[in-house]
Amino acid sequence: MQSASKLDELQSDTFPKLLLRNAVVFADRPAYRFKDLGIWQTWSWSEVRDNVRRFAVALQSLGLERGDKIAIVGTNRPRLYWTFMAAQSLGCVPVPVYADSVADELAYVLDHAEVVMAVVDDQEQVDKLLGVAERVPRLQHIVYDNDRGLQSYDHTRLHAFAEMLTCGAKTTSVDGQDAEAWWLAEIAAGKGSDVSVMLYTSGTTGRSKGVMLTGSGCINAASDTVTFDHLDHNDVVLAYLPLAWVGDHYLNYAQSIVAGFCVACPESQDTAPSDLREIGPTFYFAPPRVFEGMLTRVMIRIEDASPLKRRMFHHYIAVAKTWGEKILNGESVPTMARLSYALGNLLVYGPLKNVLGFTNIRVAYTAGEAIGPELFSFYRSLGLNLKQLYGQTEAFLYVTAQPDGQIRSDTVGPPTPNVEIRIADNGEVLYRSPGQFVGYYKEDAKTAETMTADGFVKTGDAGFFDSNGHLKIIDRANDVGKLADGSLFAPKYIENKLKFFPNIQEVVAFGPNRPNATCFINIDLTAVANWAERNNIVYGSYQELAAHPQVYEMIGRHVADTNRLLAAEPIMAGSQIKRFLILHKELDADDGELTRTQKVRRSFIADRYGPLIKALYDGSTRCRIETEVTFEDGRKGNITGDIAIVEAKTFPATNSVKEAAE
Repeated sequence: MQSASKLDELQSDTFPKLLLRNAVVFADRPAYRFKDLGIWQTWSWSEVRDNVRRFAVALQSLGLERGDKIAIVGTNRPRLYWTFMAAQSLGCVPVPVYADSVADELAYVLDHAEVVMAVVDDQEQVDKLLGVAERVPRLQHIVYDNDRGLQSYDHTRLHAFAEMLTCGAKTTSVDGQDAEAWWLAEIAAGKGSDVSVMLYTSGTTGRSKGVMLTGSGCINAASDTVTFDHLDHNDVVLAYLPLAWVGDHYLNYAQSIVAGFCVACPESQDTAPSDLREIGPTFYFAPPRVFEGMLTRVMIRIEDASPLKRRMFHHYIAVAKTWGEKILNGESVPTMARLSYALGNLLVYGPLKNVLGFTNIRVAYTAGEAIGPELFSFYRSLGLNLKQLYGQTEAFLYVTAQPDGQIRSDTVGPPTPNVEIRIADNGEVLYRSPGQFVGYYKEDAKTAETMTADGFVKTGDAGFFDSNGHLKIIDRANDVGKLADGSLFAPKYIENKLKFFPNIQEVVAFGPNRPNATCFINIDLTAVANWAERNNIVYGSYQELAAHPQVYEMIGRHVADTNRLLAAEPIMAGSQIKRFLILHKELDADDGELTRTQKVRRSFIADRYGPLIKALYDGSTRCRIETEVTFEDGRKGNITGDIAIVEAKTFPATNSVKEAAE
């Protein structure tokens, strides 16, 4: 083990150097936990350090060299996180890929990144890689963690992670040097300016781009937010976000190594909610749709509870709505209100947070899309310190974040420490940050398009600062347009208002240069199915439920309520939804309709569903369409729908502003 004095000689500008520090400073403290076969396994920082060294030595024996790219494909498992550290310790560049990527997506990323080796989770990922091997000629070796189903495979190019660890432990020398000394020298040779990781963008508007991030940039950014949120080695997070998403690499990988806290990995994505309760994290992140799903499940259970429990729940939730946020913000609250809230905490809020796994959370964040004001206030009223942030892959996540005591549902907060933001003349948000990327891999022209002459990054988002210095995001700058009559059209703004209703899962709005705004709607199957059960509505599939007349009536009321809100906003009153339809299938990333981070691919949807868009504007009341779908096993099929198109209720505008976009 390296001494503390020796560690002081190493500048902590790479993650492997911080790992060495943590192995000394936090030696016996838990670094990773993983639930395997129902039992939580724990590794200390010193144990992680030893495993990373063994794996790094084994990777070198397979021919991995400084500068090589190594793909990481799978769900959140400690060994996959250790692969990041092992690769970085050798001066290699890890390239995480979404575990649910279809073959074409996987092949594109591996070929574009020039990957020579891959470390994967299980048989599913091995099969996908073997299936695209001819399209990825540089790929030489595949290492797998879970060996289930792989025993009979040809192991000429396959290697078990466990055997690699054994091999690394037995290796005493590398290139004529002591293996330990060789590995430490490799770490010392790493520089903060080296590319630490390559994260591929979601590809909303085209092919994914490889975002190159440096070690020092990542560490500086993570250090700023660790200080901002007072994180330390006593904190715990549950790592359930996709490994390839910048949020996971920042929140769970970078911040954990900088602060020294513990990362707990769930047994599977299906068990994540129950594992959340068992672990009781202190720091938590979830996109709005996760919080929506949790609340939907809670309300379903409440509807099935006894009348007494329902009355008690609704009474104390009303108390929380009135006083909860004020108490959380440290504002002055009457004594009787505090007593009533305390009783509610004993009977409702405390047990509810315990069921959700929120009991120990000090800081929680949401981001990715707008969160409904009522949903946001609901969780905060329970005493959950839920905040919003705004970020991008190119920034290494954080651009803005809400400080404690300055939290509102309609903003994403001021710039985070050491981040500069300015608003361009066209309303686009520009930033310069400690962790920002150094370029897109092999795409210098696109890098130049994204940067300003003085080093600011163009976000592609339109926004403005309010009077308190908090940033408000309106929409994607390129998506904001005008209707034919000059009314401002901001599709994301309209879509988010509709998605605040728990019965609506996804929305795609249309309108630029057209006479009015229209939209496609996806229902939320969980919420609407529960509603259907309570209303004795029989259905046999998602398609049948989505087409039911009573479902259309319910969604129509939600659209009308949204239009009423838009009518009260002078700048948006002209963009009320005139007609809508409910799609016969859920929008799916496997079908190319969404990105792997669940963002809508507008141009793809416009091409794929052209006949439906035409029907929205030509007065048709029904439209028949056949759509190709991709099944979980990769097979393709077709689904046909005869889709109803209905008129939405609109409201008189209050001093609408048609030229606001000019």
